Amino acid sequence: MTSVLITGGAGYIGSHAALAFREAGYSVVVLDDLSAGRRDMVPGDVAFVEGDAGDPALLVELFREHGVDAVVHFAGSIVVPESVTDPLKYYRNNTCVSRALIQACVAGGVRRFVFSSTAAVYGMPETTPIPEDAPTQPINPYGASKLMTEWILRDMAAAREDFGYVALRYFNVAGADPEGRSGQSTRNATHLIEVACQTALGLRDHIEIFGDDNDTPDGTCIRDYIHVTDLVEAHVLALKRLENSGATAIFNLGNERGFSVREVIEAVRRVTGRDFEVRIGPRRPGDPARLVADAARARKVLGWTPRRSDLDTVIADAWRWHQKHSG
Repeated sequence: MTSVLITGGAGYIGSHAALAFREAGYSVVVLDDLSAGRRDMVPGDVAFVEGDAGDPALLVELFREHGVDAVVHFAGSIVVPESVTDPLKYYRNNTCVSRALIQACVAGGVRRFVFSSTAAVYGMPETTPIPEDAPTQPINPYGASKLMTEWILRDMAAAREDFGYVALRYFNVAGADPEGRSGQSTRNATHLIEVACQTALGLRDHIEIFGDDNDTPDGTCIRDYIHVTDLVEAHVLALKRLENSGATAIFNLGNERGFSVREVIEAVRRVTGRDFEVRIGPRRPGDPARLVADAARARKVLGWTPRRSDLDTVIADAWRWHQKHSG
C-alpha cells in the first residue's frame, strides 16, 4: 500500500484530502503544527504527527517510520492581504518550509510530490479564463512565495530524473464534505462563502465587500469557485499520474465560471433563506479584479470532472457544515 504524507492535513483542504486519499486506498499520515488546523479534523484512523513541515530531523524520522512514498504538500499561509503586510511570514512558511521539505524528500528517497499552489501566481491576468501557460506575474507575496516553490520543484525535476511533481493551481476553494466529516472551521475565515455563511448565522454583524469600483459588470471582484471535494479528488488523480510514470505537470483547478462578490452574497441569501447586512469597504491590496480558470488541461490529462461545483451546491454544503459546527 502506498504511504502518503499530507502536510497541513489538519487544515481545511488538507483534512478533506486525508479523507480522499484514505478512501482511494492509500496509507495516510498527517503532519500539521496546528497553527491553523485542528486535531479533531484528522480522521481517527489516520496517523497524526504534530510538527513543522520544514523540520528536517522530523521529516527523516517520519519518512522512515511510515515508509512514505509520496508527499502532498498543503501546509502554508494563505491570506493575501496579510502577505502584503507581513511578507517575511509568507516567504518563510510557504517558500523556505517547502524548500526544506523538498530537500528532505530528495535525501529520503521520496520521489513523488503533489504541491498545493494558487492562481495568485498569475497576478493580474491579461486573458480570462486563464490557461496554465499564461504569464506568471504575482502581485502579492502570497503568490510570489508559491511561485518560488514551483520553481524549486521545476529545477529539482530537471536535476533529478527520478523526482516527479504535480503543481495544482487553485482558484477559490469552498464548500464542505457532503457527509459532514470536515469543513471550514476557522472562526476568522477570510474566504467569501465562509464569511457569508458565518454572517447569515449571526456570528458576524455584517459582511464587507472590498471595493465596488473594479472593472467588472457590478464593480465587485469576480472569482471562480471550486468545491473542496472536487479539488482534493484532483490531488488523488495527480498522484496516480505520477505513480503511472506521468510527466511532471502543472494544472489549474477551477470551475471555469466566474461569479462576482455581489452574486455570491445574493446566492448565500437565497440558499440560506437569511438576510444580513452588507457594507462596502476599500479594495484590498494585491486583489485582482478577475480570476477565472481554464481547467481544460486537468479535465483532459487527469480525467478530472468536478461534480459538486455549481455555486448553490457549494454554498449548501458549506451552510450545513456551519449550522452544525459554528458557535
